[in-house]
Amino acid sequence: MSEPSRNAEAGPDATRPQTSTRDPEALRAALEPWLARRTGGADVGISDVRSPQTNGMSSETLLFDARWTAPDGEVRFDRCVARLAPAADAMPVFPEYRMRDQFTVMALVGERTAVPVPRTLWYESDPEILGAEFFVMERVEGSVPPDILPYTFGDNWLSDATDAQRRVLQDATVATLARIHAIPATAEEVTFLGDLTADGDTALRSHVDGWRAYNAWAHGRQPIPILEKTFAWLDAHWPKTVDAPVLSWGDARIGNIMYRDFAPVAVLDWEMAGIAPREVDLGWLVFLHRFFQDLAEFFGLPGLPDFMALDDVAEEYAALTGYQVRDREFYEVYAALRHGIVMARVNQRRIRFGEQEAPEELDGLVNHAGTLERMLDGTHWS
Repeated sequence: MSEPSRNAEAGPDATRPQTSTRDPEALRAALEPWLARRTGGADVGISDVRSPQTNGMSSETLLFDARWTAPDGEVRFDRCVARLAPAADAMPVFPEYRMRDQFTVMALVGERTAVPVPRTLWYESDPEILGAEFFVMERVEGSVPPDILPYTFGDNWLSDATDAQRRVLQDATVATLARIHAIPATAEEVTFLGDLTADGDTALRSHVDGWRAYNAWAHGRQPIPILEKTFAWLDAHWPKTVDAPVLSWGDARIGNIMYRDFAPVAVLDWEMAGIAPREVDLGWLVFLHRFFQDLAEFFGLPGLPDFMALDDVAEEYAALTGYQVRDREFYEVYAALRHGIVMARVNQRRIRFGEQEAPEELDGLVNHAGTLERMLDGTHWS
């Protein structure tokens, strides 16, 4: 079971990590002249600038309404979402945020597949406008399984649903992954994400090497022992066969999907998109639920133990695609490692902003260090 960074007697922490050091009013004042230039419109008004209250701890997300008079005289109105890299003084989670890549891959997925992605509106490369490059997309209305407090803690729309409704959502989510993986795109069209022509082993090694580099950037000055041990475990348990890579969403979890009537209506957060074996997304999908389930059990809550089970997800994916998922444990460990690297960085940010105390040992930065230990010794699945 995962060990959160505070004790069970204190109760779960509902504090949202600080993700922005920017002033909403200053952002509004900067967006109005920018939108006038981009649209050629007049009487531009930006209103209701705010950050969402749940989910998302890396890129900054801003919600706002935009109204303007187009050159043809028509009054336009859009409910918008802007995604921008955090300010340098906000201790970013990632070394780069690839806003252009996110904008491009979202547009490509929206054009070529039935995957519901928000309509992309504008990309801006000039960091002088808002302090970082950013893009704007159309806002979609729907419900997202909450991260804070996690949906496994109860008292939310997903935990209150029936088992049958959650199964509908689970299967629809797996179908969404299958559609992403089957996108009819050429290698040249996705070369900004990686090499789609590479063999599976090469693609997987490139993906893991990218996470080694990220780990070195985030934690190289003080290596975290459990993360180093897990990298060594991956090397020792490398799959004998790796199938051809596909377009990988990267952050493939239900907390990055908006649902309506338990069906996806918007697939969000593409900053980890790349080229990788299918199992990278499937392992992430399964492990991220397990992470939240373990947190619920740590606090004595039942959670949703039968939801997003590895065997069920693999079986549904095979039924949809004909593909048999390989080396499930390897990819679940890889997902847990990747999440550990990210969460350790997030926890370091929380320490910097005074939102939590530093742990006595570096492994304490990884919320699920105990789960990783059990994965490495094989008892996690017994």
